[in-house]
Amino acid sequence: MKLLLHICCGPCSIYPVRILRDEGIEVMGFFKNDNIHPFTEHEKRREALVDYTAETGLRVFYSEEYKMEEFLRSVVFRESDRCVVCYYQRLKATALFAKKGKFDAISTTLLYSKFQNHDLIRQTGEAVAKEAGIDFLYRDFREGWKEGIEESKRLGMYRQQYCGCIYSEKERFFKQSAKV
Repeated sequence: MKLLLHICCGPCSIYPVRILRDEGIEVMGFFKNDNIHPFTEHEKRREALVDYTAETGLRVFYSEEYKMEEFLRSVVFRESDRCVVCYYQRLKATALFAKKGKFDAISTTLLYSKFQNHDLIRQTGEAVAKEAGIDFLYRDFREGWKEGIEESKRLGMYRQQYCGCIYSEKERFFKQSAKV
């Protein structure tokens, strides 16, 4: 099977790539993350992935676009449902790219995170893949969470502390007092 794996960042790719390769799947990556804010954060994550793939031989396609404004326009006034939009935009772009590249299926490293909504990712991935005429490969990579973290630390990889969007960055730093 030829699989295009949407990759959100280098550390999150470690475990899924290893598992998929162990299963005999031909894996290539796709980095398209218009949600990541600020742009300097986007670039840190991209550079960490470039460094990691140089060591592992993983071929990755990097989107040259950064449509942060499009992402923000699509979630404004729907901030509490922003992940729905975010998953859709990134997985749809992955499915369309995979279709052009004659891949058999897509998946995503978002399935590695214990902080993401796996049911929603799966539903979204299956829908966009079906629309593109390819398959969505679901794997629950969360069992490798600790292994991936330890390996990324061992490698000295840049590790971000929030999902990526401006809203998740705010949630990380701004803790609203219970006393209002």
